[in-house]
Amino acid sequence: MDPSLERPIFVIGCPRSGTTLLRLMLDSHPRISCGEETHFLRDLASTVGLHWPLLETYGFPRSYWIERIRRFYAGFQADYLARRGKARWAEKDPTYTLLLPFVDELFPDAQYVHLLRDAYDVVASFRDRWGYRSALRVARGEWARYVRAGRDFGERLPPGRYHELRYEALVEDPEPALRPLLMFLGEEWDPVVLRFQEAPHDATERYTRFTAERRREGGDDGAVYRSRVGAGRRELDPILRAVVRREAGPLLSELGYRP
Repeated sequence: MDPSLERPIFVIGCPRSGTTLLRLMLDSHPRISCGEETHFLRDLASTVGLHWPLLETYGFPRSYWIERIRRFYAGFQADYLARRGKARWAEKDPTYTLLLPFVDELFPDAQYVHLLRDAYDVVASFRDRWGYRSALRVARGEWARYVRAGRDFGERLPPGRYHELRYEALVEDPEPALRPLLMFLGEEWDPVVLRFQEAPHDATERYTRFTAERRREGGDDGAVYRSRVGAGRRELDPILRAVVRREAGPLLSELGYRP
């Protein structure tokens, strides 16, 4: 089938919520190609948004630029699909969570997979990766901003276009989490998605090397860190825990997490 006729897939969620793991699992599927983040749409969103007064001087309507962006982006993805012998493209980029109206303007038939993770664990992951200040910023409201942006957008979509998935379910028992996801996407189940570490990913095989390094370091099934579920509640200092509880507590309760 012509890749341009296949519905695109966007994996969204707050950064450090496991979107990279999910993208590797999806990329292992024989029909789906989910490459590394390009940031293309994030950068182009400001071109037709914040910087529109400059673009407008060329005399073309907004619809012209939207179509140009759509053709460029879909064309590059189609070329990548052809190189890999796959049929359908997906993109994982957490920053798109805050740009969903623009993304949907480009691809009005797209399907969205929103990965949710306990705020305490997201904050702990930010602390481990980027330090205390980044963790504090996320605790103060960034986690909630991403989660609400994704959910509010999803509520406005018709059935069959938005699916929520819990990080905890994905890492603790992947198959029961992935089967409904693939059904939502209209794709057949294939157990190869459970063996994502064995599949080739990307032209440079960056993540093949990444997961191999994690296994050598004693990682839990490569990139699947079941041991990190609940780590934030165990490891965060009292200040960070208090900030998360104050700023994210109500939304955590709404999602069924312990505040």
